[in-house]
Amino acid sequence: MDRRGFLKTTLVAGSAALAGNGLCAQEIRKPEEFVGVLVDTTRCIGCRACEVACGEEHDLFVPDVLNDGALEKHRDTSDKQWMVVNKFETEKGDVFVKKQCMHCYQAACASACPTEAMNQTMKGPVIWDGDKCIGCRYCMTSCPFDIPKFEYHEWNPKIQKCTMCFERLEAGQKPACVTACPTDTLMFGTRINNLEVARHRIYSHPDKYVHHIYGEHEVGGTGYIYLSAVPFDQIGFRTDLGNTPYPEYTKEFLYAVPMILFGVPAFLLGLNALAGNNKPNIEGEIEFDSDNEGGK
Repeated sequence: MDRRGFLKTTLVAGSAALAGNGLCAQEIRKPEEFVGVLVDTTRCIGCRACEVACGEEHDLFVPDVLNDGALEKHRDTSDKQWMVVNKFETEKGDVFVKKQCMHCYQAACASACPTEAMNQTMKGPVIWDGDKCIGCRYCMTSCPFDIPKFEYHEWNPKIQKCTMCFERLEAGQKPACVTACPTDTLMFGTRINNLEVARHRIYSHPDKYVHHIYGEHEVGGTGYIYLSAVPFDQIGFRTDLGNTPYPEYTKEFLYAVPMILFGVPAFLLGLNALAGNNKPNIEGEIEFDSDNEGGK
């Protein structure tokens, strides 16, 4: 390969890498409207009917809400329970808070998944496809809310997390937890409408609510948004996440990967081809410049 061929090879490889970047950008889907759930914690009475409905709907653990005393301790979601309700003692009394997957607007778990097993649907809910999963668990380490859980003790383990009852949504129904709530703590709708309702409640009752909608901007916005009468750090929410979507932190690195994978090998191949213009050495011998033979 001459120098012209070498340059042509590297330019073609570079163009392919840039084209790959363009495809990655095209794959970022931003639908006009996502669906989601508004959670008004000022209305929750801690009945945990949502927990029961979730367990029954998805064939998971169904708690004995009258006798298990679960509200006496703070719980996390698990591979057996996609959502839990916790009680917090605050400056304004006990506050009950539902916890589940937040269904981020730009989901870090879906972005980190190399096989698209964790997938953000066009309607917003983030769901998991076991047929595509390779068990890397990148979704678990990337989630800012520590939501996806792995079935470590199962022979055929799955990643377990709330799906916002995506199958029910496809059938034109609301999530099971929303349907079961007796106090209208949970309101299902488009994210745009949920935000409008949340703002209206704050403006109409400025002394009742903290003037902040959790999930409106956190990590770029989430499908689940919350209202509260007390600061969110008092009821178990992380307030250090910032407003930047987590996938943005790794975008530049990921866009560089095609260039590393294709550009560098092509460059090295070209160098090798150029070096190949020299005659190969005879096996076992060392070539000397003829002008320097004999010590001249």
